[in-house]
Amino acid sequence: MALDATTEAHAPAVARRPRTFEQRSILVLSQVWSWLFLIILIVFFSFKGTGFLSVRNSQNILVAITPIFLMGLGQTFVIIAGGIDLSVGWVMGLASVVSAIVIRDTVKLLTIEAERQGLSRVFEQVFTAMGAASYPDVFAIILGFTLGIGVACFAGLINGTIVAKLRVPPFIVTLGVSFVARGVALLLSGGNIVGEQPRLLRDIGNESLFYLVRGEQKAFYILQKPELTGNALRLLDRILPWPVVVWMILAIILAFVLRSTQFGRHTYAIGGNKEAALRAGIAVDRHIIRLYILSGFTTGVAGVLNTARYSGGSSIAGDPLLMSSIAAVVIGGVSLFGGSGRVSGTVVGALIIAVLQTGLVMMAVEPFWQFVVVGIVVILAVLMDQARDLIVGRAET
Repeated sequence: MALDATTEAHAPAVARRPRTFEQRSILVLSQVWSWLFLIILIVFFSFKGTGFLSVRNSQNILVAITPIFLMGLGQTFVIIAGGIDLSVGWVMGLASVVSAIVIRDTVKLLTIEAERQGLSRVFEQVFTAMGAASYPDVFAIILGFTLGIGVACFAGLINGTIVAKLRVPPFIVTLGVSFVARGVALLLSGGNIVGEQPRLLRDIGNESLFYLVRGEQKAFYILQKPELTGNALRLLDRILPWPVVVWMILAIILAFVLRSTQFGRHTYAIGGNKEAALRAGIAVDRHIIRLYILSGFTTGVAGVLNTARYSGGSSIAGDPLLMSSIAAVVIGGVSLFGGSGRVSGTVVGALIIAVLQTGLVMMAVEPFWQFVVVGIVVILAVLMDQARDLIVGRAET
C-alpha cells in the first residue's frame, strides 16, 4: 500500500488542455445562470404585474415553495449520491394523513379522559400560562407530528435498505414504495380530508414570526398577532410564517451538513464514483440508507406542515408537487448523474418555479402555460449541466 501511494504521489500530473474563452464563459454561466434567471424573472414580473414585489406577495411565494423545497431538500442529497426518490409525493400525503388522524383521535381521547377522570392540573396550568390552547392539544400535536414524520422516515428506511442491500435500481424501488404509500394513505383517510383539528394546529400553520400593519395604523409586531377586525385585517401582512421559518432553518442546517461535514463529503464521493468510495473505506450501503431516511424526514416535515396549514390531512397533498420538487433540484444545478450540487441551488430552483407560477397568474396567463414554461426551464438546466460536464471532460483528457 505504501509503495502504491508513493508511486501515485510522484506520478506526473495529467496534462490538461487549456480552456478557450467560450468554454470558460459557459462554465461560469452554468454555475450562476439560475441566480441570473431568478433575478430576471423578478424584474420582469415587477414591471408586468402590479404588486408583485409587495410584502404580502413575497411571503405568499415563500409559503408556496415550502412543500416543494422540503421534498426537494432530501432529494438533493439522494440525487447527489447518484440516486432518486420518486416516493416523496405520496409519502408526504401519508405523513399528512397519519399526523392528522393521530392529532384528531388523541385530542378526543384525552378530552374524554379529562372529563371522566380529570387531567393533571399542573400540566394544564403550565400550558395555559404559555398561551397554549390546552394540554390535550399540545400533546396531540407533538405526538401527531412525531408519528407523521416517523412514518415518512420508515418509508425512507425501506427505500434505502432495498436500494443499498438488494441492489435494486432506486427508480423501481421508490416508485413501488410510492404506490404502497398511496394505498395506505387512501385507506387511512377513506379518500377524504382528515379534519376536526384543534385551533392551535391552524395557528402553527398560518401564524407568523412578525406582523406588519399598513396604512394609518402602521405598526410592527413580533410574536404577537394584533387584534384587528373587519376591513383592518386587509392591512395586516404576515412576515415569515412558521412553515417558512421551519424550512429556512432546515435549509441552513443541511447546507452546512452537505458543505462542511464528513457526511456531506461522503455523499459527494458516492455520487462521484461509488467504487472509489468503497475502496476509500466509506460505508456506502449504510450511507445510502441514511440518505433515503433523510429524504423521508424532510418529506415528513412537509406533510405535517401541510396538515397544520390547512387544518386537515390530505392523502394527495404531495402528489401534484413531485415533479416540481425534482424540477427544483435540477434547475438548482444538482447533476442527475451525481457528484455535484448544493442546497442553495435547490432553494433557487424552488423560488424560480414559484415566481414563474405566481407571475404568470398575476399576468392572467392560462395555468396550462405554467407547465410548458417550467418544462423549458428544466430542459435548459439539463443542457447547462451537460455542457459543463462536456467542457470539464474535454479539459481533463
